[in-house]
Amino acid sequence: MLQTLEGIQNGLRLSVTTPLEEVEAAVVTEDVLVLEFDAFRDGRGFSLAAVLRERGYAGRLIAAGKVLPDQARHLRRSGFDAVELALGADAAAWARMDQAFSGAYQPAVDPAPTIWRRRRAASHDRDLEALADRLNRETEGKSAPQIVKAALDPALGLRVGTISSFGAESAALLHIVADERPETPVVFLETGQHFLQTLSYRTQLTKALGLTDVRLVTPDANEKATLDARDDLWRTDADACCDLRKVRPLARATAGFNAIITGRKRYQAVTRARLKPFEVLDGVLRINPLANWDADDVEAWLADNDLPRHPLVEQGYASIGCWPCTRAVQTGEDARAGRWSGMDKVECGIHLGKRQAAA
Repeated sequence: MLQTLEGIQNGLRLSVTTPLEEVEAAVVTEDVLVLEFDAFRDGRGFSLAAVLRERGYAGRLIAAGKVLPDQARHLRRSGFDAVELALGADAAAWARMDQAFSGAYQPAVDPAPTIWRRRRAASHDRDLEALADRLNRETEGKSAPQIVKAALDPALGLRVGTISSFGAESAALLHIVADERPETPVVFLETGQHFLQTLSYRTQLTKALGLTDVRLVTPDANEKATLDARDDLWRTDADACCDLRKVRPLARATAGFNAIITGRKRYQAVTRARLKPFEVLDGVLRINPLANWDADDVEAWLADNDLPRHPLVEQGYASIGCWPCTRAVQTGEDARAGRWSGMDKVECGIHLGKRQAAA
């Protein structure tokens, strides 16, 4: 939603009549740019904003001067974050006009999908569901390496990535993926709150397996500054912390994939008890080669293939996430009992999907 700001805002101020090349040169070191409209009918400000966003400008864009509430939605979709209101302006009118329409037919800098993309996505989901059903039938009774091989079959035309926490059991899945295709992208959510042992293990395992495309994904700096400037959001709202540090970054990092390999297993949690090797979640094919494995299967694979272990395993950590929300488990406890201990929480949210996460 377009933010409404009262009073004169700080930041570099330029007229929308300024040539694009001058604007680009001026904003190289600027975090805030205020574009001043000299006339209601002047569309150059919208074009400037859209081009700046398309070329990677990540600073704050504020519209000022002669702009109307009727233009609120167009300002937002062109890349503006806020509008500087004139004295006495009706902020409610701006908010109302910004939300007057819920759909758009033309694409813009605004990431909201167009109506035709929504329709195409619905058809795409049906196609993926059919593919998941077919692959589940074809791989029934097959081994984890065979499931990975089927998922990476070039004939399917899938853009496949892998998610890994480089945790206690991660080496098994990554070994299987690396054996089949070591250049498969591996996404690691660098939350900023991992154990140092996890970071060292990531480096060790990447080298040992010959993985060539491990991608470190961090939280958005602006979102973090707003929501968790003191790095203690986990104390008051663990779900919000996971959303900031894991769910949102993963969504951005995997936008180019339509299939993702995960290391989830049915035995790990009640939320995973009905897990299938192939499923569709939020329009993406999720591939779970280890779905029917248990802890003994993982241990056997690690031992048989002489894979390096996470350093914290020998200290009793059976499932490893961020240090504030992870503890060692006691004898007889469930493997994931050490995750979010004492909280009504068993998942970070990246595997729940939008509907389940909102429930």
